Amino acid sequence: MSSADPVIAPGDQSAVPPETVIDTVVYDFGNVLVGWNPFGPYPGRPRAEIEAFFTAVDFHSINHAADAGTPYSVLLQRVERTRPDLAPDLRRYIENYELSLTGPIAGSAELVAELKGLGLRLYGLTNWQAETFHSAEPAAPAIGLMDDVIVSGREGMAKPDRRIFELVVERFGVDPARAVFIDDKDVNVDAARGVGFHGVVFTTTEALRKDLRALGLPVAE
Repeated sequence: MSSADPVIAPGDQSAVPPETVIDTVVYDFGNVLVGWNPFGPYPGRPRAEIEAFFTAVDFHSINHAADAGTPYSVLLQRVERTRPDLAPDLRRYIENYELSLTGPIAGSAELVAELKGLGLRLYGLTNWQAETFHSAEPAAPAIGLMDDVIVSGREGMAKPDRRIFELVVERFGVDPARAVFIDDKDVNVDAARGVGFHGVVFTTTEALRKDLRALGLPVAE
């Protein structure tokens, strides 16, 4: 896709060139196919207490570093050096990670199966720690319908790094102009568009169906 090509706004079918034929769907997983709640590993603890812990250790940065390939053992050591009083809470998150996964997003399994039935190529591109990715498919079995998956923690880079979208193109032989990338974060969708993908910001599966129909895919309403 060149810089002159139109940006596809969600639900804007008029913006889709008539010759566009989507043959590939690339899915993010977290909060698109499977729910993720970082408070889950702390059952019974006051939410405000866990929020204070997340702020104190900059959990967002820790989580992104893990997604980008830094082992949890290294991240835990860093917290033990700087905030040893909070290291047990990070260890609890790591050891009880499965409790952060809340199950399939409503309607997602049915849509993935429908896309598979249409003969589309389905790939995953997920920011996920290599050490915990084994928990993904049990929590959302539709992940098992993907033709293949790129897991950021295994590659040593994470969205929105442009290189990971280029890796999808290279590894799977994807033509971005014929592919749609779905993610719940605007920054990741913008990065995909920068590599030439059609991009959809995920809110609900119902809205996603509308966006896919706007791109010419014959999914049910």
